[in-house]
Amino acid sequence: MYFVADRSLPDVEKAIAEDKRERRSRVRDTMTREEARRIGSEIHMIVVESGKDSADDEIARIAEPGSLAITHDIPLSARLIDKGLIVIDDRGGRLTSDDIAQRLSERRNNMILREMGLFDGPQKRFDERTIQAFAAAFDKALSELS
Repeated sequence: MYFVADRSLPDVEKAIAEDKRERRSRVRDTMTREEARRIGSEIHMIVVESGKDSADDEIARIAEPGSLAITHDIPLSARLIDKGLIVIDDRGGRLTSDDIAQRLSERRNNMILREMGLFDGPQKRFDERTIQAFAAAFDKALSELS
């Protein structure tokens, strides 16, 4: 699991430390202390330099076909779909090569409306239904990867 941003994310750093502790505790009785200390986390935080699309560029660089990506960023989604990844958004929507062109077009149109001063409305809040939709999409994507 990779998190990429232009700054360290405290929640991710905490998750990495907790994952290391958990992984090491499972083998404590079968390894020496030094061997257990070599066990790292499978969660990774990559900090990139600030700049337009710097995090997106790094994600696209390290992404491997057949992997799962979770992002709300439509242009990044298009890049990852082109590389052969399964892409879902943070609300449980699956993005595919069949619909990404439409989503890019909608994004461009919304950007034009915002630039003209027209408001396209607030983003919907996360509610129980949204969380369930994401969980279902996540489970389905993981099943496809198995």
